[in-house]
Amino acid sequence: QKQALLRKILTPEARQRLVNIKMVRPDYADQLELQLIQVAQSGRVKLPITDEVLKRMLEQVQAQQQREIRIRRK
Repeated sequence: QKQALLRKILTPEARQRLVNIKMVRPDYADQLELQLIQVAQSGRVKLPITDEVLKRMLEQVQAQQQREIRIRRK
């Protein structure tokens, strides 16, 4: 079901990018798929979602998840 919905809302290029992300980080891709479906169903973005729109969404998610790493030396 999820894949059928994604086929409807994503362009082929965006779908390919999502497949590539899924190979590298499956958990991240699952989260992104759910977010894409929610955004599409709520009507907050113009359909179909292009590769450029997907890139912007990825940047936003990445900015939210960015962790600060500190190294303390003794």
